[in-house]
Parts: sequence; C-alpha cells; structure tokens
Amino acid sequence: MNIENTAPKRSRVVVRRPAATAAGHFFATCPRGLEALLAEDIAAAGGTDVAITPGGAGFAGSKETGYRMNLHSRIATRVLCRLASADFRNEADIYKLAYDIAWPQLFDVSRSIRVYVTAVRAPFKSLEFITLKVKDAVRDRFRADLGKRPDVNTAAPDVRIHLYVTDRVATLYVDSSGEPLWLRGQKIAKVAAPLKENLAAGILRLAGWTPDVPLLDPMCGSGTLLLEAAGMALGDAPGLARDMKDFGFTRLLDYDPALWKRLCIEAAERRVAADKLSIWGSDLDDDAVARTQQNLAHAGLDDLIKVRRADILEIDPPAGSGILVTNPPYGERLGEAEELADFYPKLGDALKQRFAGWHCWLLSADANLPKRIGLRPDRKIPLYNGALECRLYGFAMVAGSARK
Repeated sequence: MNIENTAPKRSRVVVRRPAATAAGHFFATCPRGLEALLAEDIAAAGGTDVAITPGGAGFAGSKETGYRMNLHSRIATRVLCRLASADFRNEADIYKLAYDIAWPQLFDVSRSIRVYVTAVRAPFKSLEFITLKVKDAVRDRFRADLGKRPDVNTAAPDVRIHLYVTDRVATLYVDSSGEPLWLRGQKIAKVAAPLKENLAAGILRLAGWTPDVPLLDPMCGSGTLLLEAAGMALGDAPGLARDMKDFGFTRLLDYDPALWKRLCIEAAERRVAADKLSIWGSDLDDDAVARTQQNLAHAGLDDLIKVRRADILEIDPPAGSGILVTNPPYGERLGEAEELADFYPKLGDALKQRFAGWHCWLLSADANLPKRIGLRPDRKIPLYNGALECRLYGFAMVAGSARK
C-alpha cells in the first residue's frame, strides 16, 4: 500500500521514509530507563535496525513484527507505525506533510481520530496549533478524496495519529497499539498510584529475577509485580488478555485477522502449566490484600500465588534465599515525610536481620533512601515512574550486611 501522495514536493520538504503499515519502520515507546530491555523485546519479535533513543526505540520490520510486539512485549507502551518524515520550515510544511499521506487508504472515514504531538526543541509557540494543523490536513485529505471527513474524538478515538517534531524534522506515525500496552486486561481492582505493568516487568528483569528464584513483594498494593512475575513464569503473552478492540491495528484497513489469530494461537500454546509458583505477596493494608486477591482471581492465578496481610517490618522470608522487590512509599504527599523518617531505619533493620541470603530491590524517588535505611546498595539504576525520576536500588543482604 503506497500511502504517499504522488504529487511533486517542494525541494525543502523531502519525505524521508513513507511506509505502509504492512512493512516498514516502527517506533516503540517505553518507560525511560527500560530502553535496553525494549530493544531485547524488539529483537525477539523479529525487528531489525534497532535504534534506541530516550523513552523508546525505532526499528524495521514487517506487519508480523508489529503484531508480535503488541502481543508479546512486556516493556513497550505503544508501537507506532512510521508513515512519513520530512524537513520543515513552518506550520504550512507540517500541514503539507500530513495532507500528502493517503489517509483513506489507511482507515475508513467512519473511524474517529485524535492527533497527539510530541516536540523536542521545536520552533513553535503553540503545540495546540500544530495539532490543529495536522488534524485539519487529515480531514481535508479525506474530504478531497471521498467528500467526507472523519470525526474527532479526544476521549476514545478509533485511530491515534502521532506527530513527533524536532527543531527541523517532523515525523508522522499511526498508533498500532490503541490503548497503552501496559493495560493488560488483568487488573479489575486498583489502588492509588499503582505501578504501570510494563515498569513492573522491567523492574523484575533488571533485578535479574527468573521463575526458579523465590520472589516476594512485601508491599504488593494491587499486585502488579506479582501479576507480571506470574505471567513471565507461565510464558503468558501479555497481549492475550486484552480485548481485541483495544488494539489500534484492528481499525486499520490492512488489518490481517488470520495472521493475528495464528500468532495468538501460537502464544497460547506456549503457555507453561504449573501447580504453584514460588511467588509471594503481602501488605499491611487489608484493602490492598483484598484487591490483589481479586486481581489474581480474575487472572486465574489465585491458586498459584500466596498473598496475606503482613507487616514488612515483621515478615519472615518464605525461603532461605530469593529476590525481594517492592515499591515503598516515596513521601510525595504532605505529612508522609515525617512518618517515613521513622519507617525507613526500621525497614533497613528488618532487611538486615531477616533477609540474609536475599537480594532486595526497592524502587524509590527518594535519592537519600540508602542513607535513610542505613544500607549500602550494590546497584543503582535510574528509572522513571511516569514523570517521576526514581532509582531502583539493589541491596545484597548477607549476614551482618554493611551499615552506612
């Protein structure tokens, strides 16, 4: 499918890489700090020419590659199909770039749209105006070709169009993922400020956890880390639990249902059977425990993972060695700082006294966490929890662990 207009272009506006969604170039986004893991997922899906940038990676591949990324990647947030890229001088060039794409060959006019703009050092005073120019160009192209224009839906669009702009180059993408991929379709009960699923999966991989190693999350919240660990242990493809209509590629005209069905069948057949998993969770809050149990039951995992109410300061490890991973409170809300000043030293004492032989990993936005808990980390990995800059601290607990 050739989606580039055949009309000659001005010399300044040079389309670098028009591409159909059937085969071409993609860009996958992810939480910042997980780009190397994203590149591993891309390679596993068959992607080539991987180019890592902050918050994502570009790659080449086929339609099947894009489908595999949407189905299998635990790290990606979205998989975008690149349509065209060009130098620009002004807003008119952005409009022309968007207008020259044959949008009626990509999706039906009955589909609603929304345009998203991301800019880095772009010379525009108003991104809202640029968003409007792209939206107008898309709708004008439909009207020129078909005499009708697609509706705009900013709440729940059928088709998401992304424009990425630097100081001199603009690139247009169509979103093949639709709803963000961290929405696995597993969690029905949530708590305040939960970890995104793809960040949780990344934390487990960065911690070096494998299914043969006992895992404990003693502040499990709604169970995100437990659900991701279980999925990894069982070989579940994270996209299998999603509703089909959540995927953006199903609304494009080149959607191949036979290909997608084959990939889903293959993924389901690779699932590993298990009677139990060496994964445990606990939380001091009764409501959090109840929500985790709800989510595990909804995912069909309640017989495989043990969750109970327990205080992290008093809990005994479920095995002689293993990996503890958790996301303790950061003290972002008013009044929490004083409570945490008392809690953190006790946490350090509990880890030292009770978890010898374990590797403990804590995600925190508090740069002074190691000092506050009185333990020296052997690893410090920068990550972003949304826009919040964090560190994943690793502490190898041995008898008489070094106090700071």
